[in-house]
This record gives sequence, C-alpha cells and structure tokens, in this order.
Amino acid sequence: MTVDPDALEKTADSDGTQPKVGARYIWLMVLAQFGVFIAFITPIAISLAIRVQELAPQNQEYLGYITGAGALVVMISGPFLGVASDRTRTRLGRRRPFMIVGTLVGVASLIVMALAPSVLILGLGWILAQLGWGQVLGNLQISTADRLPESQRGKVAGLTGFATQIAPVFGVVIASGLTGNPLLLFIVPGLVGVILVALFVIFVREEDSRGNRFEERITLRSLLGKYLYNPRQYPDFSWNWLGRFFFYFGLTLNTTFTAFFFASRLGIPVAEVAGIIALLGGVGVLATTIGAIGGGFLSDKLRRRRLFLVIAGSLMAIGMLTMAFSADLSVLIAGSLVVSAGIGAFAAVDQALLLDVLPERETDAGRFMGITGFATSIPQATAPLVAPLFLAIGATAGDKNYTALFIVAAVCVFAGGLVVLRIKSVR
Repeated sequence: MTVDPDALEKTADSDGTQPKVGARYIWLMVLAQFGVFIAFITPIAISLAIRVQELAPQNQEYLGYITGAGALVVMISGPFLGVASDRTRTRLGRRRPFMIVGTLVGVASLIVMALAPSVLILGLGWILAQLGWGQVLGNLQISTADRLPESQRGKVAGLTGFATQIAPVFGVVIASGLTGNPLLLFIVPGLVGVILVALFVIFVREEDSRGNRFEERITLRSLLGKYLYNPRQYPDFSWNWLGRFFFYFGLTLNTTFTAFFFASRLGIPVAEVAGIIALLGGVGVLATTIGAIGGGFLSDKLRRRRLFLVIAGSLMAIGMLTMAFSADLSVLIAGSLVVSAGIGAFAAVDQALLLDVLPERETDAGRFMGITGFATSIPQATAPLVAPLFLAIGATAGDKNYTALFIVAAVCVFAGGLVVLRIKSVR
C-alpha cells in the first residue's frame, strides 16, 4: 500500500465540498505563478519597449500593436486549449502536460524576441510567449479551481496575487542591469520561470487521468460551441466576467505605455526608465502586499468579496488620476503606491470570487477558465489598439496625451469594481 504525501496534508473543509490543500501545494503554486510572471510580464514592463525603441524608434505605437496581436491569438485559442486540458488523459494528469509544453514554447519565444531583426518577428515572438507562458499560467489557475475549497480561495488568491504583482518588479530589476544585452534581457527572467514551474510540476502530484471517460464526443461544431455559454444560465459568472473585463481594460491602458509615460513626464530616454520603474516597483511592494494578502485573507475571514472589489477599484482610479495630472516624481510615486494597493486587492479577491462562481467545476473547469480568459485577453488585445486614439486627443506633433489615456483607464477600473455588486450568490 502506498500513501500520497499530499493526502497527509489535507483536512476536510468546513463546507464539505473539497478538502483543504496543504502548505506545500500553496507555496509551490505561489512560486510557480511568480516564476511565470517574471518570465512573461517583464517583456511588457520594459523589455519589449526597449526592443521596439531599438527596431522602430519613431513608432512607439508598435508596442501596442504587438501586445494587442498576442492577446488576440490567446483569446481565440483559450477555450479550445481549456477544453483540451479538461479532456487530456495521461499518467501525469490533465494539467501538468500543458505546463511542461507551455514552458518549452515560452523559452523559445524569449529567444525569438531577443534576437528579432524586425518588429514583425518581435511580434511573432510575443505571440509565442502568450501561447506558451499563457498556457502554463492558465493551467496553474485551473489547478486551483480543481483543488481549492471555498475557505482557502481568498488566502491562496491573495498570496498568488501578491506574487504575480511583485514579479514584474523583480523582472524590471533584473532587466535594468541587462539592457545592453538583448539575449540576456529576455533569457535570464525566463530561466527563473523555468526553475519555479519545474518545482511545481515535479513536486505537486496530479491524479492519473488515463481512465477518464466523457459522454460527449467532441466534434468541430461542438468544440466551437464550447466558446459560448448562456449568460442567463450563469448570471453571477457573467457579472464577474464583465467586472474583470473593465478592470483589465483599464489596467492594460495604464501598464502598456508606462515606460513611455515616465520617459515623457520626466524628460529622459526610454532606456533610462528601467531603473526608475524598478525603484517605483520596489517602493510599491509593501502596498501590493497589503492589498493582495490583506484583501485575500480578509475576504475569506469575513466571507465578503464584493466590498473589497469596490474599494480596490476606487483606489486604483484615484491612483491613476493622481499620476495623470502630475509630472513630479514624488507625486508619481504616491499615485503608483495607491494603484499598487488597489491592483493587489482586486487581483486577489476577484480570483477568489471567480472560483466561487465558476460553473461546471467538475467537468468543464478548463473551458470556463478559458472563457474567463476572454475578459483578460480581449482588453489586452483591444486596449493597446485604441490607446493611440486617446493619446492623440489634443496632442501636438510628436507629443502624446498620456493624461487622457490615464483618465480613461481610471474610469474603467472604477467600473470594474462597481459591476460585481450585481452578483447575488456571493456577498
């Protein structure tokens, strides 16, 4: 007789639905998501901006087109890959094979972006990064839907939310010392991701899925049908989806052009912004910690999610408006701190709320997590494409209206907090 070490760490949850997971699962999950974001978000934070500046110095808007194209590909492929994950039958389980293949594709994408001779190849590299690292992150999150009971969702979402928010800070710190070497600029953060994801894949066991059977046979028609669902059948899931959409639309507007925004407001070259963003992010670690861990833990303890999301959206809006109307570094830092606290709380509590309202968890968790991904990928695809419209408002030749961009971003994140008040099944 063999004993699963993970089983020794589990106790029954008070709601009787799923057993609690042990500390090993939680911390390896936190580290794995931290690693993915180090590898995946560092390019958005600084590396892509530097490469665009090198390849097309007069066309900063190309950065938006690249990130938008990558998000569009993920939006199209997300539910399909989610269904594939749900139906995967291997000795390693359903989720781990996608983490392994995704990591390999992700590493290849970083090499392509580092060595890209043109903006087009740089964009293709980013699409590969979205497909590779995006699948790793997606299946890590599906794993939490598979295994976390309600009483641990806020806690784990808080810890992973904190990790994923501070990961870009560490990534930018790493990148700031490697700006002269494009290959190392992308590869070093990627190696961190590989190591931390490998720890999760190796040490977190998943049930053998070779014996799984499915009543429904997948055809092209039924597969396309998996991309849709009836919002009236799952209204709370739908309201959560819409709130997340507004949140990520505003956040994408805010973060995509951060490097250019700071360079413009402070009157310095883009390549010199990395150190400032790293400093800014380092100062914001405490605010993010308070927002993510505090919001996640308290939402579990008080069994309230919606109130924390309203507060988080409001904080983000206030911080973005503060940054929009300031060119002084100290005020920019103050605004960024408020935004960091709001992002931490929103990301953590909204993830817990998603797990609370996720439909058909037993059979179609990957599918509905893929549909949830639309709420992230559609904003990531469209926000950078429409951002130039806001940047052009009242702008003179060669200038960009970052104030207008940040005002729109503030309105969106505030709306994201308000929408979740329509959810009825969760307080």
